[in-house]
Amino acid sequence: MQTEINKVELRNLKLEDYKQLKNSMIKAYCEIDGAYWMEEEIENLLDIFPEGQLVILVDDKVVGAALSLIVDYKKAVANHTYQKITGNYTFSTHDEVNGEVLYGIDVFIDPQFRGLRLGRRLYDARKELCEQLNLKSIIFAGRIPNYTEHADTITPKEYLEKVKLKELYDPVLSFQLSNDFHVIKIMKNYLEGDISSQEYAVLLEWNNIYYEKSPKLINTRKSIIRLGLVQWQMRPLANLEALFEQSEFFIDVVSGYNSDFCLFPELFIAPLMADFNHLNEADAIREISHFTEPIRKKFQEFAIAYNINIITGSMPYTEDGNLYNVGFLCKRDGTSEMYTKIHITPNEVQYWGMVGGSEIRTFDTDCGKIGIMICYDVEFPELSRLMADEGMEILFVPFLTDTQNAYSRVKLCAQARAIENECYVAIAGCVGNLPKVNNMDIQYAQAAVFTPSDFAFPSNGVKAEATPNTEMTLIADVDLDMLKKLHEMGSVRILKDRRKDLYQIKKLK
Repeated sequence: MQTEINKVELRNLKLEDYKQLKNSMIKAYCEIDGAYWMEEEIENLLDIFPEGQLVILVDDKVVGAALSLIVDYKKAVANHTYQKITGNYTFSTHDEVNGEVLYGIDVFIDPQFRGLRLGRRLYDARKELCEQLNLKSIIFAGRIPNYTEHADTITPKEYLEKVKLKELYDPVLSFQLSNDFHVIKIMKNYLEGDISSQEYAVLLEWNNIYYEKSPKLINTRKSIIRLGLVQWQMRPLANLEALFEQSEFFIDVVSGYNSDFCLFPELFIAPLMADFNHLNEADAIREISHFTEPIRKKFQEFAIAYNINIITGSMPYTEDGNLYNVGFLCKRDGTSEMYTKIHITPNEVQYWGMVGGSEIRTFDTDCGKIGIMICYDVEFPELSRLMADEGMEILFVPFLTDTQNAYSRVKLCAQARAIENECYVAIAGCVGNLPKVNNMDIQYAQAAVFTPSDFAFPSNGVKAEATPNTEMTLIADVDLDMLKKLHEMGSVRILKDRRKDLYQIKKLK
């Protein structure tokens, strides 16, 4: 490596770069006679696909390159030779119309300039190009030049496993594996004359997590999702219409900020119990369960009218004589779905005789797949892990807590769920007091949106927080594409690194 460098530049290859390209390629492939492209081949490649040819320059001298074609996915993953995939070096396999894959036909760095991570720059630029062109993946067959030193004692498969486990080092394969490429298979007789690899190659792939098979001009999937959380003040309400009036006020507010979701707290309809305070707690809450269906219908109207997905917190619901704690996802497309609290607190059992639901599920929305858990449920990590396995990106938790320590249980568990499931978690609760409603006298809450804990997210894992115990709305944006990056390239990869050979969680129903 030269001692002093003044400038490094990465750009597209030009035909006038050919002489320098040839010299660097000869040095890079010194063990293979005649391993360089002819000038007319480079000219042809530039005519066919100029944006796919990248070079890196050090002090205006070409010291490396990454050359590519767009090919059909089935051809890329089928057994092939280097000669075949390049169309006998004519590049006739290039197919911009039907091709789904950026196929790497060459990448090299002049040995004099290795150790500067210039190869990584080329790989990163190639990944960016793959994303820009909306291609499914990058595929190429990597040489294994150190295999010849071990060919007498181990098979190519064993060699690959040892390189993966870092028991052996291969200058090409080790680098490729460190750049998020995964192995598809080993191929024989790939590159004629590649003695150091025994003519074997490892077919590798990098998946474009942003790839969309059929891009749409309208109703495209959004990356930035805006959440509106309602920190609801408990107050006396004269009747159901008063509840609707106050609810519509908040829906109007968060919709005015173009929010995609509006989250209400658990049992925010409790003020309606005041009219039944002459009854015991169990009978009073069953009385207000008669309001649940009218509330669902009205909130469905709000969802359509305000073009927003509404998560209705929760409310009592009776079925076959049993009392449940349920809520509704009222979508802006006019449909609604019910979710049920699974774990019932001792207080809910003692005073109200509630029972838990039996369905663990996620919900598809126009803003991705979401999960909804009511209060106490967030303290059971198994539920959200099952939802994460189904692709949940945002978890909503309507809650109702009377004291600060009860709130802390919900908050801390919600933060843990965001980290361990690599998702966003939004929580919203009630504040204030209801002195004339038995068993619902005081509340404590602080609405918040929590994130995973990695460099792309807030260092404390908190995207936004409301003022504690004050009626207000909280508006926050979350980026779903950041979750995709986290899954593939995070400092830790919690979902991927689970030891499923030792433990698994599964639904029983």
